[in-house]
Amino acid sequence: MDRFEAMSVLLAAAETGSLSKASRRLGLPLATVSRKVAELEAHLKAELLVRSTRGVELTPSGRSYVTAARAILDQVDEAERTAAGEFTQPRGDLVITAPIMYGRLHAMPVVSAFLDSSPEVSAGLVLTDRIAHLVDDQVDVALRIGALPDSRLVATRLGDVRSVVCASPGYLAARGAPAAIADLDHHSAISFESVSVASAWTFAVDGKEVPVPIRSRLSVNTIDAAIDAGLAGAGLVRAVSYQVHEHVRAGRLRVVLQAFEPAPRPVHLVYGQHTRLPLKLRAFIDFAVPRLRAKLNESALT
Repeated sequence: MDRFEAMSVLLAAAETGSLSKASRRLGLPLATVSRKVAELEAHLKAELLVRSTRGVELTPSGRSYVTAARAILDQVDEAERTAAGEFTQPRGDLVITAPIMYGRLHAMPVVSAFLDSSPEVSAGLVLTDRIAHLVDDQVDVALRIGALPDSRLVATRLGDVRSVVCASPGYLAARGAPAAIADLDHHSAISFESVSVASAWTFAVDGKEVPVPIRSRLSVNTIDAAIDAGLAGAGLVRAVSYQVHEHVRAGRLRVVLQAFEPAPRPVHLVYGQHTRLPLKLRAFIDFAVPRLRAKLNESALT
């Protein structure tokens, strides 16, 4: 029995709460995962997992063993990375994830510049509006917009973004600029939350964030299309400040209802806890944080 492999299998089962999920994470057949755990339990003469239709849970012996096994595997992993030179020069593969438009406008230029400065590093930039799970999706570092749930992740705040409503000068000249929430009843809205028509936008009213009905005459499935429609004069569009700042500064769009905007949302760079950060990750964080902060500052709407 390969004890290191058996430890890794047990850790995957404990972290995912399921033998089937552990098999998908490790790329092993379910039967192999089950057999590895059984062999480890036989070797230790102790039950480590309680199996049920809902998944698996650690026994008291299993919790103690997992804690020790995690420390052992971390030390082995660090020793291997040290021997490979990972802590002396940034090298290896780095997987980064970001929201689609934020990644295209802000993350991509920073990642490209980082690769120019670190020739031994290769990067995969995954642009998705889905919240990626760092462990399950094998992601090293993520850029996230919005409040973060409590977790074991390390988070570095980069700044804030606003949720704004804007329209083209031509549309506002023809329909008038809304000055109060009630004015939305007389305006056309462009929605993009899904292919179905959105029925409300959230605004700050009397210190509370409340949904306010909108009259959506056009619904699209990407923010790019919604902004293009707003530029064409099709109606009011809601976007995140960095998505429209160039159009606002150029006068192609005007922000309205600023007094009723919801609270700004934070932007963080997040990554997992490590006994010792791989140099490729440490180098990327040190390189990216000041540049991403500067980009957010440049895209702020005043």
